[in-house]
Amino acid sequence: MNYFNYSKDTMNYIDFYSESIKNPEEFWEKQMNKIEWYTKPTTILSKNDSDYPVWFKDGELNLCYLAVDKNVQDGYGEQTAIIYDSPVTQTIKKYTFNEVKEQVAKLAGGLLSLGLKEGDTCVIYMPMIPEAVFAMLACTRIGVTHSVVFGGFAPHELAIRIDDCKPKVIITASSGIEVDRLIAYKPLVDEALTQTEHKPKRVVVLNRKLGAKVPFKKYDVDYEALIFGSEEAGCVPVKSIHPSYLLYTSGTTGKPKGIVRDTGGYATALRFSMEYVYNAKPGEVFWAASDVGWVVGHSFIVYGPLINRNTTIVFEGKPIRTPDASTFWRVISEHKVATMFTAPTAIRAIKKEDPDGTFIKEYDLSCLKAQFLAGERCDAATLDWYNKHIPVPAIDHWWQTESGWPMISNLMGVEYLPVKPGSATKAVPGYDIKIVNENGEELGPNEEGYVVIKLPLPPGTLLDIWKDNARFKTGYLVKFPGYYFSGDGGYKDEDGYIFITGRVDDVINVSGHRLSTAEMEEIVASHDVVAECAVIGINDELKGQVPLAIAVTKAGKDIEKFQLEQEIVQLVREQIGAVASLKNVIIVQRLPKTRSGKILRKLLRQIIDGEEYVIPSTIDDENIISEIIEVLENYKIGVFK
Repeated sequence: MNYFNYSKDTMNYIDFYSESIKNPEEFWEKQMNKIEWYTKPTTILSKNDSDYPVWFKDGELNLCYLAVDKNVQDGYGEQTAIIYDSPVTQTIKKYTFNEVKEQVAKLAGGLLSLGLKEGDTCVIYMPMIPEAVFAMLACTRIGVTHSVVFGGFAPHELAIRIDDCKPKVIITASSGIEVDRLIAYKPLVDEALTQTEHKPKRVVVLNRKLGAKVPFKKYDVDYEALIFGSEEAGCVPVKSIHPSYLLYTSGTTGKPKGIVRDTGGYATALRFSMEYVYNAKPGEVFWAASDVGWVVGHSFIVYGPLINRNTTIVFEGKPIRTPDASTFWRVISEHKVATMFTAPTAIRAIKKEDPDGTFIKEYDLSCLKAQFLAGERCDAATLDWYNKHIPVPAIDHWWQTESGWPMISNLMGVEYLPVKPGSATKAVPGYDIKIVNENGEELGPNEEGYVVIKLPLPPGTLLDIWKDNARFKTGYLVKFPGYYFSGDGGYKDEDGYIFITGRVDDVINVSGHRLSTAEMEEIVASHDVVAECAVIGINDELKGQVPLAIAVTKAGKDIEKFQLEQEIVQLVREQIGAVASLKNVIIVQRLPKTRSGKILRKLLRQIIDGEEYVIPSTIDDENIISEIIEVLENYKIGVFK
């Protein structure tokens, strides 16, 4: 079946990719011309004061203009821009580009009246509601650098970010909603501000009127009143290298890193991604089931789809329990989603609740062209389950907060390559990805090493770490001079397919043998009773480390612990060998994860090895840790023997 409508019948991946590597300036100049500039750049590629490559340095543009105003000016003002679908409040609301422009322009005017101006920063601490998107766009409209902090973050973590980026204003809402509870945001913001050295001038509060406590402070401004009393503000031209936003991500020091994103390179890269990676046609519905607190939300809920004139979905819910495992399929069917993006963990959660795909059969999903997966490595069992029930390409692709857009993917708008389970396919144009050893020497096919990208990185990737250039260089550029170090391990096969095996500290050393826990997870997940799993390396006096499998079983699939353990151990022995030394499999009700769905493997390892650990602020539910410890005590694993 041909899923794709190619604009260039002769285009193929090899030629397209090669052009981007051999002639990067010419390649990206062509892509740059697909967006509208106030001042077109004459310098395509240059270096900044830190000798780091930058794109389109002397160009001027505005991200909000590209995402909103241009679509209105082009005659698409009545096209639906945003669909807000909230199963937790049982609300569906649609906004046209005209309506988005009015809301954003008025909020931008309100922010100007509060003293915000180009070069200032603003923290946005909001749930998944349209006003979160309006706030982001309003900031970029007037040249204010926004930093979205995931709604519900603990006050201490919010305080750290406030002190780091020093916002003049915070925009928040009265509450967010989890599956089974209301989370009052305003008390969290107030508590954070008692801990900060930096004190923002104003806190803009949207009262959702859902019953959450909204304590009034002198610095508060009512969101609705601010909008009502403000004139619409126009778009402010900014330099291409102007920081559009900074987004915090975890660092090895424990202090969050504020990844800085430019404006011109980012807009170019997103426009490119929508066309060539996702094959999204203007006017189609594009759904990234993520959150604006994460990089996926920035790139592919807000800016990417709107720049490409796609209708984007703002979804306030979960893949399960809102109300059940049918939610995703209902949204796709009801809103005619053409392309969807989510994390593999979401699909695994659905698979666990509905292993036979019964809910899927209730909906017409013929509108769906492709399912993209990212955020963590997708196992073959999840891909197989998805394709068994929904016969569209399920595309695993790999990227990072730092990159801002895909680095490895099947290019659906260029040439659909055969899928190899476990691989995110091949490098996206602009990313010259190498696999090297500790000395920076390139490795051959199927040799595992460090994943690095030769400089210059393509447009849209990180510009710096906010106010900490030394950390930027140390973390990404020093280990392998001339390359960006991704922090991940992996290998290329003989066909050039790239396999990401996980963070470099996820490779374990068993009696001198380097083994990938991701590879073992693939095998454990292939067992027909296992819904999802984590494999970690734990301390062993004899072998240094040995692997431990932690598994969640599928609903309705009963099996004795001993039987499951023996079957999984045998599977690993058959596919890796006795050297893997996997002997223990423990069964838990659920795995500890971040809110974005990443399994907290390092935390599990620290608990089992008896090391000091800190429960990260990004954890989905802190109660799970006590549940895990109780299970470990029952199994007598690690320090709990």
